Amino acid sequence: MLLTREEMTFDFGGAKLDPVRDRELLEWMFNQFLYGEVTGIQVGHWLYDAPDLEAAKFLARQSLEEMQHVDNFLRIMTMLGCQPKPAHPAVRFLSTGMMGGSWAEHVALEMAQGEGFVLQAFYAVIDTLDHKPTVDILRRAVKQEERHVEFGEEQTKKAIEGKPWLRRRLLGLSLVSMWGVRKLAGYMEKKLPADHVVLRHLPAFLAHANHCAEIRLRRIGVLDRPLTEISGAKRAALVAEAYGGKLVGGLGSLVALPFRMLPWFKRRRVTDTYLADPHVTGYQLPAPDSATAQPQE
Repeated sequence: MLLTREEMTFDFGGAKLDPVRDRELLEWMFNQFLYGEVTGIQVGHWLYDAPDLEAAKFLARQSLEEMQHVDNFLRIMTMLGCQPKPAHPAVRFLSTGMMGGSWAEHVALEMAQGEGFVLQAFYAVIDTLDHKPTVDILRRAVKQEERHVEFGEEQTKKAIEGKPWLRRRLLGLSLVSMWGVRKLAGYMEKKLPADHVVLRHLPAFLAHANHCAEIRLRRIGVLDRPLTEISGAKRAALVAEAYGGKLVGGLGSLVALPFRMLPWFKRRRVTDTYLADPHVTGYQLPAPDSATAQPQE
């Protein structure tokens, strides 16, 4: 990943969440995670837009991993005596409202940024929850989340190369997702008890999450300067340009719909490109003693 575990870690000063004392809080927290993982299952539909076979293979595996995460959180909630309940509107917006309308938007907003936020939250629970069975499950889950974030970062870099207009669009949309995190921080600051040993850190934790998101945008190449150097008017213009572009793109897609039936205007899918794909052209049999030597179903 472009950010290390150390960079993404927030210092809670040794404060711990107690599974008995904080059961109601943990129920709220894990319901947010559960909703996010359920939306993650939908990553499967992006297989249709995968640019190559390696990306398609990754998405297929990720969809299965997200399903495993749903079961993991149901297991955690059962162990802690928590019940499935609706997610907070800000979380629903960040998970569903920010779903991409293109491959570039998907890998940038949902995988690099969105899964990056989730990964930091996983780290925070691992560092603060005094319940070893749950922490053990999350330690295994973060390895998969880290791969998802890394994939999003790499694919976003590829997508924006030589496309300054796309870089601006992704920046404008990213600003909206960061605004959503600030709204969630404001909700927590007002609604949650300020004297709780862990909760009193949450607004600062979410601010740190946004700071990490900014660093990630810079290292990917979506952002070329600190956000503090971009005026409020310029940020508003970037957001307007991003959503204006999505609107124009949607209208263009509607107009172009009849032409997509013709072979000259058809979008190239993996089914059109697989014969030239490096995964096919460079395929070699594994070594005889390799564990992968046997044919797979």
